[in-house]
Amino acid sequence: MPTPSTAPLHDPDTYTRGVPFELIEQLRSVAPVHWVDEPDLPGLPAGSGYHLVLDHALVSDVVKDAETFSSYLGGTQIHDPATPRDLAYVRQMMLNMDPPEHTRLRKMIAASFTPRAVRALEGRIAGHAEEIIDRMLNGPHECDFAKDVAADLPLLTLADILGVPAQDRQLMFDWSNRVIGFLDADYASSASFDAAQGTSLAREAVALRPAPDADGHMPDPRGRDGMPDLYRYAHLLGDAKRADPGDDVMSILLAQREEDGGQLSVEEFENMFWLFAVAGNETLRNGLPGAMIALLSHPDAMAALRADPSLIPGAVDELLRWWTPVMTFRRTATRDTTLGGTTVHEGDKVVVSYLAANRDPEVFEQPDELRLGRKPNNHRVFGHGPHVCVGAHFARVQMTLLFQELLTRTRDIQLAGEPALLRSNFQRGVKRLPIRWA
Repeated sequence: MPTPSTAPLHDPDTYTRGVPFELIEQLRSVAPVHWVDEPDLPGLPAGSGYHLVLDHALVSDVVKDAETFSSYLGGTQIHDPATPRDLAYVRQMMLNMDPPEHTRLRKMIAASFTPRAVRALEGRIAGHAEEIIDRMLNGPHECDFAKDVAADLPLLTLADILGVPAQDRQLMFDWSNRVIGFLDADYASSASFDAAQGTSLAREAVALRPAPDADGHMPDPRGRDGMPDLYRYAHLLGDAKRADPGDDVMSILLAQREEDGGQLSVEEFENMFWLFAVAGNETLRNGLPGAMIALLSHPDAMAALRADPSLIPGAVDELLRWWTPVMTFRRTATRDTTLGGTTVHEGDKVVVSYLAANRDPEVFEQPDELRLGRKPNNHRVFGHGPHVCVGAHFARVQMTLLFQELLTRTRDIQLAGEPALLRSNFQRGVKRLPIRWA
């Protein structure tokens, strides 16, 4: 039997219709690693192609072995940065570093999350979750769960973590849309933030927001020149924090800037703000509606959680595994090697599929089923190895508290229309999720 084509797995249009799990399993039955071409597609120039890793054990091995599979050489996105200048800039982001530089920056962030700070943030998250569900229940009995409910909690939480004024949080919504949704026409030029409702910092930054060109194209948001408003806001907020420091991440990072006697370069500072404001928002923003889709698809599971809310904290990891918001991440081979019987040459792109790893039948019994009490649940939603997500704890807390509020204060939730999914081969995104409730 011939090996099925891998082309649909690279094409971002595929994911607007849902994940082709059947194709993934057909490929897995043939081999754990497959070559994927990068043809010229709308919004995606042609590339050199890559090895796609489907096996849970191999995915784990790749992301743990920075000496062989580097985050730094080519960055962590499938498509190469557009210019050498762009590559040099994104290499200053912790996400795109290898140890020991990655370890140095990670330690700086860890200094922000003391036990006292974590407890304080958890209390604020609980308050945000209650207010969001209050607002939902006080309105019409239908809403867009993705935008009206799920999007706001990570934005409010990140505003607390970064020290961003709450009225400016919608800036992060637009930034995330432009970066994560750069291949989706609905998101690529996102500009929903009303500067008149924000702070003077926001108004100054928004004045630099790029506009589409004559052909409707936006500058590449993954390069330094594509997000001037984000970087301007980072510096303005930094100046405000220098004048009046707090216990938030921005204040902690400012104390580490080179110009203040620390070890954090300006480029590292800018990229750290980008990482929190965009990546720190987007994963949970899609994980929450993904979890809702999981429960809507499994009404018995939703009923079980509503009947016994104490099950919700333990169910969160299974809801995340079942959806898996971040589907892929890239590494670059530093030397010739062999991976799952496949020869990998120095300089080759190696892309791990967290999506496939989280459905690996060798690790998860009946992986397509939602099993709320699944144990062990050795998923890779938050990555693995040195790059495991620094915000994993807060993501779990947010999902737990939001669903506790939602399920204990409603009797029934139903789908009120078809979900709209993001055009992306990276983020398993939910643009719209209409629901109705009683």
